[in-house]
Amino acid sequence: MQSIKEIELLFEQAEKEQLNALFSRFQTDERTGVQKLIKQYKKKLADDKKEQERLEGMLFFERKYGDDFHCICGTDEAGRGPFAGPVVAGAVVLPEGLKIVGLNDSKQVSAKKREALFEEIKEKAVSIGIGMSSPARIDEINILQATYEAMGHAVKDLDVVPDLLLNDAVTIPHIPIRQVGIVKGDAKSLSIAAASIVAKVTRDRLMVEYAGLYPEYGFEKNKGYGSAEHREALKKYGPCPIHRETFIYNWVEKK
Repeated sequence: MQSIKEIELLFEQAEKEQLNALFSRFQTDERTGVQKLIKQYKKKLADDKKEQERLEGMLFFERKYGDDFHCICGTDEAGRGPFAGPVVAGAVVLPEGLKIVGLNDSKQVSAKKREALFEEIKEKAVSIGIGMSSPARIDEINILQATYEAMGHAVKDLDVVPDLLLNDAVTIPHIPIRQVGIVKGDAKSLSIAAASIVAKVTRDRLMVEYAGLYPEYGFEKNKGYGSAEHREALKKYGPCPIHRETFIYNWVEKK
């Protein structure tokens, strides 16, 4: 009789397609450890099936438009609400039908998982574009227009020219490309979700760099958002060069 350790190794080394045969082979083994293994790997299969179904659902718009458009790009932004730092946009063209396990709206994914997804997206994407609008530009033209500008820059930064943009809820002005705005698109389209990850990770990394230049504000933790710590720092030290003047007037003394 094989030891539980040997059976565990069989399960670990098995391909998904081989697991059902292992379930049948060991289902009559009454040892608790073996039954726990079977239960564990059945759950793993069920979770994998559920994830594949979720990912397939998030390809709905890519498949809907795929017959008529051959280069579909997802776009999204990060950083519309912070007191400091740029607004950053991502534009991502994924290979047709690509499913990246765990890919989702960046707000639904842990920071560690976002980093891993970002690296996988970079490795597998057809093209990635990144655009930014500075705090000064945000103050000059307002956050909405600066966001549109950053998204336009991201699209232009691509190595390919898309013929369809799937955007998270918006229509980007002055871009001669067909666009589809999808409400909560970062949770409904894998292309938009990928763009949201790219934008969020790019911006977060940038804010960590800024934390080294302006350590008083805790940018490495709050990423420029108006946390209690950040607001207190503004009252104590005043703004730094990357603060958005139009966002912080309630938290600094007027000169």
